Amino acid sequence: MLFGQGTTGFLLLAAAATTFAFLSFPDFSSQSSYHSLFLSPSLSDNYSVANDLRALTIRPHVAGTPANHDAASFVLSSLTSRGFHSRITPYDVLLTYPSSRSLTLSADGKSGAALEVFELRQEVYEGDPYAGVASEVFPTFHGYAKSGTAAAPVVYANYGRVEDFRTLKEMGVEVEGNVVLARYGQIYRGNIVRNAHEAGAIGVVIYTDRKDFGGGGGGARWFPDDKWMPPSGVQVGSVYNGAGDPTTPGWPSVRGCERLTNDEVEKEGDVPLIPSLPVSETDGETILKSLGGQPAKEEWQGSKDAPLYRVGPGPGVLNLTYSGKEIISTIENVIGVIEGSEEPDRYVVLGNHRDAWTFGAVDPNSGTAALLEVAKRLNKLQQRGWRPRRTIIFCNWDAEEYGLLGSTEWVEENRQLLSSRAVAYLNVDCAVSGPGFHVASTPQLDEIIRLAAQQVQDPDNSSQTVYDSWKGTGGGIPVVDRLGGAGSDYSAFIQHIGVPAADIFYGGGYPVYHSMYDDFVWMEKFGDPGFRRHVAVASFWGLVALRLADDEILPFDYTSYAADLKKNVQELKEYIAKKEVDLIPLDKAVEEFTRAAAQVNTEIMAIKESKPWLFKRKEYHSKVKEINDRLMMAERAFTDPDGLFDRKWYKHLIYAPSKHDDYGSKSFPGVGDAIEEAKEAGTAESWHTVQHEIWRVSRAVKHAALVLSGGLT
Repeated sequence: MLFGQGTTGFLLLAAAATTFAFLSFPDFSSQSSYHSLFLSPSLSDNYSVANDLRALTIRPHVAGTPANHDAASFVLSSLTSRGFHSRITPYDVLLTYPSSRSLTLSADGKSGAALEVFELRQEVYEGDPYAGVASEVFPTFHGYAKSGTAAAPVVYANYGRVEDFRTLKEMGVEVEGNVVLARYGQIYRGNIVRNAHEAGAIGVVIYTDRKDFGGGGGGARWFPDDKWMPPSGVQVGSVYNGAGDPTTPGWPSVRGCERLTNDEVEKEGDVPLIPSLPVSETDGETILKSLGGQPAKEEWQGSKDAPLYRVGPGPGVLNLTYSGKEIISTIENVIGVIEGSEEPDRYVVLGNHRDAWTFGAVDPNSGTAALLEVAKRLNKLQQRGWRPRRTIIFCNWDAEEYGLLGSTEWVEENRQLLSSRAVAYLNVDCAVSGPGFHVASTPQLDEIIRLAAQQVQDPDNSSQTVYDSWKGTGGGIPVVDRLGGAGSDYSAFIQHIGVPAADIFYGGGYPVYHSMYDDFVWMEKFGDPGFRRHVAVASFWGLVALRLADDEILPFDYTSYAADLKKNVQELKEYIAKKEVDLIPLDKAVEEFTRAAAQVNTEIMAIKESKPWLFKRKEYHSKVKEINDRLMMAERAFTDPDGLFDRKWYKHLIYAPSKHDDYGSKSFPGVGDAIEEAKEAGTAESWHTVQHEIWRVSRAVKHAALVLSGGLT
């Protein structure tokens, strides 16, 4: 019999309860003592974390290189030595590397009179302890950049956002046929290149402005004397706008598989169609000095001692040439498994990527070191007799930097098993880049996240917990952000197959991001002196994983999800005029979901307040399993097999990246995309598309409500 039918007597035990807090529940877990032991200082070791990070960052290790293979072997050996069933899962994917590049600035493109010719500088600093391996760092480039030449006057486009190109159009500045100069700082670099191409540009140069990464000028010191990016520093990275191997969209890149041709890859629309290069602040400022035309808006200007920024075009002419190699390379995910004792077919997945553009002390190997710290502590628990109720899987991804390749290929290959068995995915990428705890998640994890933060000591103030510092001096309940962007390996789990997920880190944006200065010295001096933040991340990460793996009833609270949906609907109402579309279907669906969330909480309360021995043990376990399945599968119901319009890989209709910024978060992404197009087109047909997207979201929310309710219609 379906649970939800014939359960009246059982539910009467808690008929009055419509909401709950996990703090009010008695702890039925026999594993709680092990969870406390996991947090014990006797098990944590910041010295070990530091040694692991040093070993992982001794050489630059771009995906597909021998150095990254060595790093994979190190992680595999570490997991194996800690008693986990470990293996390497390889994929053959398309990667790109630089062959040649040049950038020349001239005063007059016809006469060829050189205003200045500058090299694309390789970053170095005096006394560099990595000088012996600096030659292994690739010349600065963009992953998946289009090979080609662009020679034209330059237009300055601020951060390269859609609104920035709109501003240039309003100013009467012609972008078409010119080279765009934009600065890093607000959106994903791949979106900068795409936005420039859509505006008619023939090439893009992206530079690092000291206002954002160099301390703002005014006598600031730079690394190694301070944390800021030196004027010669260059931020590299991918300009691919998709997820996973570009030649296998939607299926895994296993050896001998079907692949798209280069022409077919370009038609997919995710690789750039114009060449681009990253340059330093010094080189960017040189180009800016060559521009005439109107002065840029005040918010487009640089730091207080920077020259006046003008928008151009020209008169300086930039000649950009880039040639890249495209290679099918083998990447290696490292997988380690602790099999569950009672529910081995339920998976709690922890993931972090390993590959880096250079040394990667923050991005990503602070996370890798934290992952190995969690593994070390769980191994010590095993030695004391602990076994998880559910299976815990450690995943060390490869080729994340190119476009989430390792995690996406693994999820695509294991889609059906993960869709039916994965409880949650817990991601750590840049575990530590400075002070300040942050976490983003799907809403049903909010409560367990806050509870875990109350149990972990603040690494920067031993007299308080992470929760205390997280909520800050203003008090109140700390805000858990949402996983709307596609900035890390959680994307395939939540946005493609609908697995609840979280992303955990200390710090945030940091000035030497994706540069040669992201090394062990920077971390030791500025990111985490003493490596206590690494230990705190490992403590929090592991504790959440333990609760998900060991709690008899999954610690999910969908009333948080209902509240988030209501907030998103209200924001949608404020964004569009009511006369343009009908939001009643979405309102009704959210109300239905809210009732379902309260109902499942009532059922959970009844189980927790009951005496299990009053029921036949088999019946009790059956009820727990049935509720857990509903809690686990409700997130899947927010996905749609057709995906988002023009972005079909993204299946989740509640959370996905913004269409014009992969780093940016978007609630009701399909609706948002349709509204933007409708506001531009202003036609009845375009607003009809908005209404269709609202119906799609409404149906998804109703499906999720049905799953939570646990009864057929």
